[in-house]
Amino acid sequence: MLKKKKKEDSETPENTAEMANENGQTDGQEQAIQNEFAELQQSVEEKHKEELSQANDKFLRLYAEFDNFRRRTVKEREDARKTEGKDIIVALLPVLDDFERAVRSMENATDVTSVKEGVILIQNKMKNILAQKGLKEMQTIGTPFDADLHEAITNIPAPTDDMKGKVMDEMEKGYELNEKVIRFAKVIVGA
Repeated sequence: MLKKKKKEDSETPENTAEMANENGQTDGQEQAIQNEFAELQQSVEEKHKEELSQANDKFLRLYAEFDNFRRRTVKEREDARKTEGKDIIVALLPVLDDFERAVRSMENATDVTSVKEGVILIQNKMKNILAQKGLKEMQTIGTPFDADLHEAITNIPAPTDDMKGKVMDEMEKGYELNEKVIRFAKVIVGA
């Protein structure tokens, strides 16, 4: 029995050595795999950090561009609002000059008809300039009353049945600018 135990004891160190040898190789391989995995993990992590920093940089640049665009458009709108009526004012300056000349000529004028003709010419000039800019007078007398175009001041009895519900008189002219009502005509309607 002792011999058997010695044999088993002698086999055990060999087995242990073999196992240690195999485990050593396994441990070495596992260590190498773990090292490779750690390196791969670090490279992936670094890659993600780099992508994140690039995305942040791109975001900041895009945000700055948008902010500059917003500021520029706000400034352009303000400038446009300040000068949006410039063309009409420049077009009306000659009419203003004509009115000043008319006032100077009225001081020394003895003939009322010539002054009246001058004022009518200035009025026609102004109407033509405004018509070129898209202003149009509404023709209301004799037309059916339309609440979208007219503002009724009062009703009066209609002289005939066909004038009922139609505009009898106009107290203040209505105007359209490029086919859009900018001032309603104040009218008297037949009832």
